Amino acid sequence: MTEHRASGTACPVWSPEDCVGTEHCPPRCPRFVDHEGTPLLIREFEADDRAALVEMYEDVDARSRTLGLPPRSQSELEHWLDSLTRGGWNLLAFERGTDRVVGHIGAAPADGDEPEFVVFVRDGYRGRGLGTELVQQAVAHAAARDHDALGLDVARDNDLAVAVYENVGFEIDDETALDVSMRLSMDSPVATRARLPPAQR
Repeated sequence: MTEHRASGTACPVWSPEDCVGTEHCPPRCPRFVDHEGTPLLIREFEADDRAALVEMYEDVDARSRTLGLPPRSQSELEHWLDSLTRGGWNLLAFERGTDRVVGHIGAAPADGDEPEFVVFVRDGYRGRGLGTELVQQAVAHAAARDHDALGLDVARDNDLAVAVYENVGFEIDDETALDVSMRLSMDSPVATRARLPPAQR
């Protein structure tokens, strides 16, 4: 994998905190350094990424599955990912300079007013800020795509995930005995902030 390119222009700077952005930038800076100092690159899914994305999910352990996702069987997993990548929009996180997927956002339907999204982070990369950054990326991309809102469902007992979403700005929309539905309007100042270049955050 090469360095990030947007509109044919290579980004010459890696240090995200000093970046003021250009007209070539995606909705949110694709460069992210996690809490352990690991540089990561977040970009849109491309067809050639399919095998690497499937491989990330093959490593998901039972503790990381939520609300039946990701599916357990290989065929169901591949069908689920193919549905997400064909009918939605997807962002992948890579450790800089590698083709190894370490995080994934999938939002569908791509043409919906209020798509729902899922986010997963590879084992070993959790607790390092990547999950929060991926949620911020989802918000920025949803705003850029002119969605009205972004929604999600999370297991009711997943307190850590609920806290992450609430810290970003999502609000509880509905609750059942098993799960919590959350929503963020793209009219929220949160959506505007998510698209600011790193130097202005």
